[in-house]
Amino acid sequence: MKKHLKKYLLVCFILFFYYSNAQVTDSTYAEKLGFPKDAKVVILHVDDVGMSFDSNEGAINALTKGVATSCSIMMPCPWVPGFVHFMQQHPNIDAGLHLTLNSEWKDYRWGPLSGKITTPGLVDNEGAMWSSVEATVAHATPDEIDKEIHAQLQRAKEMGFTPTHLDTHMGTLLATKAFAERYIKLGIENHIPVMLPAGHATLIKQQMNATDAMVQQYRMAGKILWNAGLPVLDDLHNATYGWIIPDSIKGNDKKLQAYRTKKYIEAIASLKPGLTMIIMHCTNTSEIFKHISDSGFTRRSDMLAMMDPAFKKALQKQGIILTTWREIKERRDRIK
Repeated sequence: MKKHLKKYLLVCFILFFYYSNAQVTDSTYAEKLGFPKDAKVVILHVDDVGMSFDSNEGAINALTKGVATSCSIMMPCPWVPGFVHFMQQHPNIDAGLHLTLNSEWKDYRWGPLSGKITTPGLVDNEGAMWSSVEATVAHATPDEIDKEIHAQLQRAKEMGFTPTHLDTHMGTLLATKAFAERYIKLGIENHIPVMLPAGHATLIKQQMNATDAMVQQYRMAGKILWNAGLPVLDDLHNATYGWIIPDSIKGNDKKLQAYRTKKYIEAIASLKPGLTMIIMHCTNTSEIFKHISDSGFTRRSDMLAMMDPAFKKALQKQGIILTTWREIKERRDRIK
């Protein structure tokens, strides 16, 4: 079985990286999954769960008191057990792995689960993961990447939960061909959906300045994942972290909420038909969080927007269909 899988993956990756004439199909992946034609289907997704107590609280608020539908967990981080214990009491939570290969904050850091001795290229002189994507690319080998993402999946399984999907912290696993191969292979081997914008990819092209060649590679990877029996995204909205919070409203929850909700309403209005994941970083910031990151107002405003009745109303008015990774995998499993 492993021998056949290896041969299959080799063929897939050759197609993925060298086939240059891929065309966008007429139907979206959302339609292939059984959603109505021209429907705008959205996963409202919370990143960075497990990073801190405040991150957990923000995600829980967004998922249980708001309209967020999914999240992903940073397995090397210290507050993972707290969220896993919450999930044990709330088994319907849609939670994946935020595969983590960077530790970006100055005074609050984490190292690889695989250990410095096993994967020395993953760590800096403090013994923590590199703070930037570029440093990880410069120092880590694909084999070290592979060992670490397997270790993160193994920890999840040992803690008693099966991830609904895989995604990539800071986009590191999509930074090189070799890293992407290991990312996709992990999903296929374990039959876990992989976050990759592989349909029309309109927003990724606009927001991330993706080249035509990169979009074509994503589309070929999407075909590989689909043919392996996994669901695929049409697009990815990854601009929310860059929405600058005006100084005049910082510290005022009511104004933060109104500002951020307006931005999210504009975002959903800009979506094309298909299955889109919108990334956010909901955090219930305390006095402690400012010692972790200077992104507290951005993260807090995400949480407040997800809990805003005005945003829920806008989703309904615009006919947005909310879904989860669990649901789209179940839909894909039913397709012969």
